[in-house]
Amino acid sequence: MEYLDKYNDWISNKVFDEETKKELLNIKNNDKEIKDRFYKDLEFGTAGLRGIIGAGTNRMNRYTVTKATQGLANYIIKQDGKEKGVAIAYDSRHMSKEFSQWAALCLNANGIKTYRFESLRPTPELSFAVRKLGCISGIVITASHNPKNYNGYKVYWEDGAQITAPKDKEIINEVNNVKDFEEIKMIDKEEAELNGLYNIIGKEIDDAYIKELKNQVINPEVIKEMGKQIKIVYTPLHGTGNIPVQRILKELGFENVYVVPEQEKPDPEFSTVKYPNPEDKKAFELALKLAKEKDADIVLATDPDADRLGIYAKDTKTGRYMPYTGNMSALLIAEYLFSQRKEKGTLSKNGVLIKTIVSSNLADAIAKEYNLELMEVLTGFKYIGEQIKLFEETKKYTYEFGFEESYGCLIGTYARDKDACVAVMSLCEAACYYKSKGLTLWDQMINIYKKYGFFKEDTISLTFEGIEGASKINSILENLRKQLPDAIGKYKVMKVRDYLNDTVINMETKEIENTGLPKSNVLYYDLEDNNWCCVRPSGTEPKVKIYVGVKASSEEEATKEVLDLENAMKNIMGV
Repeated sequence: MEYLDKYNDWISNKVFDEETKKELLNIKNNDKEIKDRFYKDLEFGTAGLRGIIGAGTNRMNRYTVTKATQGLANYIIKQDGKEKGVAIAYDSRHMSKEFSQWAALCLNANGIKTYRFESLRPTPELSFAVRKLGCISGIVITASHNPKNYNGYKVYWEDGAQITAPKDKEIINEVNNVKDFEEIKMIDKEEAELNGLYNIIGKEIDDAYIKELKNQVINPEVIKEMGKQIKIVYTPLHGTGNIPVQRILKELGFENVYVVPEQEKPDPEFSTVKYPNPEDKKAFELALKLAKEKDADIVLATDPDADRLGIYAKDTKTGRYMPYTGNMSALLIAEYLFSQRKEKGTLSKNGVLIKTIVSSNLADAIAKEYNLELMEVLTGFKYIGEQIKLFEETKKYTYEFGFEESYGCLIGTYARDKDACVAVMSLCEAACYYKSKGLTLWDQMINIYKKYGFFKEDTISLTFEGIEGASKINSILENLRKQLPDAIGKYKVMKVRDYLNDTVINMETKEIENTGLPKSNVLYYDLEDNNWCCVRPSGTEPKVKIYVGVKASSEEEATKEVLDLENAMKNIMGV
């Protein structure tokens, strides 16, 4: 069906409500807008749904959300999971509450129990709730750190991780098999409650979740000693982190926590930031202003669904607040955890540090230092969660820590997704520990670089929107595959990993091996001297991402090398 035929069906079919039809009739003379809304169905991929909110097949709305839910329901029924039920959480975005309610009632109409949080909750708490309640699946309505006009729909399985192979493809097939919106089942909330299908959850899960966070503390006595001295500025960026982060810090004994007042309350407009992403330095403007007023030691920001953490730490020598990348903050936590566990004799002999393929090679050096296995997985924390499950089943390895460069990590195995709440807690504990040794967190970061080498990484995102953009992204990757470079900038290419074709090509010998990982549209260049580049399309936004990493003898040299490598990579890509 062509896009105009789909459009006309939506404005005439009795399945669609009057509000939807009114929205679409308002664009009847805008062919470009109609085409963008209807030229394709919003794809249910391995990360679920994510898109702009609005009417149309290529938008997030009641119908695309419940179509996905009907497909999920059909799969759950085939897995005999109706009684186990589905946990559902949502964030502070526009339509999150409504989408979560419709998803619950669609599942209920299919005879599947649901456990919906009474109000907004962090994504990692949903991951925890799936496991705690023994559910077969979980849904969280969030677009994470995307702009305000986006929303999303992520599916988790009974291990608490986002769906991975083969279940992701099986669920996608069930969603795609829902050909008509008339196939979607719905039920009134009152009837669902009467039948014991619709259940509200809240405090009991919150308390159990906070207890699990506290179980990850290594040195409670240090927090008790130094928690009164450490000054912390925190912003939830109008999202879900506010209540759990404040609660855990207060209960552990941190007395000087200052929350950015303008950003404390949920706000779907994200009115104080253009982009609610702790990776974006502009998101810290108000927090840094407050930090200077309070003379804070550390400045923390979580994204709207509280699975990512951004951090600044004060350099007392210069008085400046220094930004950390996701690699830096995660590996500072890792060094603290491993050194303390080793000292206390609790570091596993078969322990593993897991990182994604685009994360820092500093992780490799730290793993080697503590005699840990270093494991690489594809981009996406679900692959780290998948490994935790395998470790539990095979007993071959013990999970010690996992992280990805995009500002996410997990301490412990109570959840199977990255958790900014536990990262906040651990960083604040580390700040207390190092303060007791006369060090700031920035001092410790520099000490880590002096110990292992100055590793530095950066990510560039190139945006290509709409139909033309999607075509441009595909052509960039195709052209890179056609002509493999011998060098990128001044660095010789040692190997090219093509995760889509499952090949690792040795550029000297031309020998070809397998990657050993699932297929994914990613090209990775291993360069000489522990340097690297990687290119991949974003899984959630219309972007191509370029990742680069270097190792140098000083911070200044590393900064220059990163910039040179980025420019060389853009030149090869022709952008």
